[in-house]
Amino acid sequence: MKSHIIPALRLTLFTLVLFSGLYTLAVWGAAQLLPNRGLGERLVYENRHMYANVGQTFDQDQYFWSRPSAVAYNAGGSGGSNKGPTNPDYLATLQARIDTFLAHNPGVRREQIPADLVTASGSGLDPHISPEAARVQVARVAQVRGLDPARVEALVQEHTEGPWLGLFGKARVNVLKLNIALDGR
Repeated sequence: MKSHIIPALRLTLFTLVLFSGLYTLAVWGAAQLLPNRGLGERLVYENRHMYANVGQTFDQDQYFWSRPSAVAYNAGGSGGSNKGPTNPDYLATLQARIDTFLAHNPGVRREQIPADLVTASGSGLDPHISPEAARVQVARVAQVRGLDPARVEALVQEHTEGPWLGLFGKARVNVLKLNIALDGR
């Protein structure tokens, strides 16, 4: 009877080299062709280094609020809440987020709140909100900062990014970039 150990060891060594070595090099090589060589878009804001492709906490009235995060924007432990849409705890969390948003945005009705302002993304790190989510916050931000709402709306328009390559995804607004522009106006 022929031994199966030698072919198994060869297969193990082959897959180890292929997936741990060659695949890793291929992904790294492809990343070198991307903007910033795949390292993300790093910004300096208030003497802090931040990445524009990772969500940040903004919950003060003078700023546009970010999408909620189930992991407190911890990039080391990204993930969703894993609670279903009928889970009582999840529904209570959503209601609390809605109540908070309405309290800080008195001119907004419940049905005007876009879902991305009260639901977390799957990764919990989404740096973008929809243009609708930004526009529903314009009145609050303009009032707190003493700005003309039309100027704040123009900033939202300037920072609205279209779908990737014009084809994939939806229009979106990077909250960090928008808030930095708002501070630097």
